[in-house]
Amino acid sequence: MSTRGHCILSHGFESGPDATKVTALAEAAQRLGWSHERPDYTDLDARRQVSELGDVPQRLQRLLALAQAAAQRGPVVLAGSSLGAYISGLVSLQVPVAGLFLMAPPVRMGPARRLEAAPVPISILHGWDDELIPAQEVVDWAYPRRARVLLVDDSHRLSAHVEASAEAFAQLLQGL
Repeated sequence: MSTRGHCILSHGFESGPDATKVTALAEAAQRLGWSHERPDYTDLDARRQVSELGDVPQRLQRLLALAQAAAQRGPVVLAGSSLGAYISGLVSLQVPVAGLFLMAPPVRMGPARRLEAAPVPISILHGWDDELIPAQEVVDWAYPRRARVLLVDDSHRLSAHVEASAEAFAQLLQGL
């Protein structure tokens, strides 16, 4: 069966590929005729000797390899939550992607490089009350990129907005 393209859905730190939000995104992609995969980074997140966020360089490498392979077959959309959003943005600079969907994206993480992203359609879902990443930082990051931003009454986990995440992701896919 041919698809419109392929979505790679990256979970957040200390989450997993079966997490509620990435599962909802996978279902939205499937309904719209996109294939999808949910890489498992739990082994890398457990490597606390590398950093307090696990092995971020290896997370980047794993997503980069998957995205490069998928881009050989057709359009690719990267989506992620928190650390998954961060690596999705950075990988978009190295692999041609059709769009990005970022949930609770960390625009800066201590000494790590700031979040960057390719000039493609970007949609962001972020909580007004995110305790880790101030909403204003995300709006300021989104502004020069003309990203679509949906701010919701929620915290970093966005657990009250799983369906809103899936709907916003579907809107991005439909617009590509």
